[in-house]
Amino acid sequence: MKVVLSIAGSDSGGGAGIQADLKTFEYFGVFGVSALSVLTAQNTCSVDSIFEVDASFVKAQIDSIVEDFELSAIKIGMLYSAEIIEAVKELLERRCGDIPIVLDTVAVTNSGDLLLQENALNALKEFIPSARLITPNRRELKLLLGIKNEVNEKYIYQNCFEMRDALKSDIYAKNFIDGELSVDYLITKEGIERIESQRVESKNTHGTGCTLSSAIAANLALGKNLKEACLSAKRYVSSAIASAPNLGKCGGPIRHNLLSK
Repeated sequence: MKVVLSIAGSDSGGGAGIQADLKTFEYFGVFGVSALSVLTAQNTCSVDSIFEVDASFVKAQIDSIVEDFELSAIKIGMLYSAEIIEAVKELLERRCGDIPIVLDTVAVTNSGDLLLQENALNALKEFIPSARLITPNRRELKLLLGIKNEVNEKYIYQNCFEMRDALKSDIYAKNFIDGELSVDYLITKEGIERIESQRVESKNTHGTGCTLSSAIAANLALGKNLKEACLSAKRYVSSAIASAPNLGKCGGPIRHNLLSK
């Protein structure tokens, strides 16, 4: 069985973060191990409090894992602070240099909640070249590229190679809407792939970003190429939204189990 590591935060509501990652790994038949970067007090309506794990303890968790497990992929989610980002970057470069990393550049949610300290943005940018793939949403693309205007489909097409070269990593740009379609873009040295699915009208989309990146990591661990991994992950997230259990008062979690592959 392949082993995949998630380095991310804990969601007390169970819909995102480490909790979503481990559920996704289980679905795809890989064994999930984890290192917690932050603890959050949150539910389907808001992130109410964030408790940062000391960077040295984040490193200790990862060290314990790599001492004992042979990793096939790494998914990275919310890192929150420059200290944690720099500690994780140094350790992974030293001990996990050949393992594919899927970096979900968690900085701001689609609803506007900040999940990255302001002084940590440069550290996050410096980490990006270590990743095989990054998975920013539209707000995070704007933040990473330092642009003020809306990032739209036309911008993606006109600037795909410039974005990839600037960030020095392949990019999976997510959460675009084209009529009845949900559209993501896979941007690599070879070009740009439009990855689409039927748009599911639902308020229950909490954890979709975490789930997508962990699903891509799981599929890479299973030996799929990058495009195949992204297509599989996109299908999985769409199905999970469509079968969401409608829990909580606001944007509820998606459903990770009882889905057909």
